[in-house]
Amino acid sequence: MPLKIKDIHNILEEHAPLKYMESYDNAGLMVGDMEDSVTSVLVALDCTLEVIEEAKQKGCNLIFCHHPLLFKKPTSITTGDLLGKKIIKLISNKINVYSSHTNLDSVSGGLNDIIMQLLGFGETKVIAPHPEDLNSGIGRIVALSEPVLLSELCENVKKSLDLPAIRYSGNDDKLISKIAVINGSGQDYFHEAIKLGAECIITGDTTYHYVSDLNEEGISVIDAGHYGTEWSAIKVFSKWFQNRINYMGFNNSVIFSELNGCPYKYK
Repeated sequence: MPLKIKDIHNILEEHAPLKYMESYDNAGLMVGDMEDSVTSVLVALDCTLEVIEEAKQKGCNLIFCHHPLLFKKPTSITTGDLLGKKIIKLISNKINVYSSHTNLDSVSGGLNDIIMQLLGFGETKVIAPHPEDLNSGIGRIVALSEPVLLSELCENVKKSLDLPAIRYSGNDDKLISKIAVINGSGQDYFHEAIKLGAECIITGDTTYHYVSDLNEEGISVIDAGHYGTEWSAIKVFSKWFQNRINYMGFNNSVIFSELNGCPYKYK
């Protein structure tokens, strides 16, 4: 029996059930057919036109992406807009798209926890627990056994997540004992993190006024970027994904996208 899209759905539903998805989110099969047989899986953060072409060239009929292709319902599907171009190209090339977003962020053992492991942090707590599972939810917070200088923490983030640069605020010589990490765009959870005693928040997509206010309050922020706080974790998850497929007796390949990079450039 060949590996089918519904088998992929079952693997992901077992690991990061859709019930853990935030109310504003959209995850699951975005485009495709649950009964399709899978060739290979291309893993990307975003389903871009380049990624779709990459899947076509590499013979992958399934794109697994973290960010949902269909975040909001389209009013039309035409080549006149970017989303329409993507959907039409996917369908014409018989390529399926599956997304695991905030459910994969939140679940115990998901991206939040993987990032904490990559950063070398020990026992953590959830910042905004899921009502059905207090071990899952958005964000993680850790109390260090020994405080670390903000400057050293910044270097650890760059090295651990393989980043060329980060943005940060705060005094380089400040000793940090409690750290919050919210992968992707975590600004909406700053208040909860601070209530739990966070002295530094690591996340992406921060804005000037939020960071300026926190700086005045003595709370440091490390903005490692949306891409930077997710891609390394997605790569770790994808190795688990490959092993799970192999454990089930299938030999389908899970391939990392070579074209889905961070849209920002640094000088």
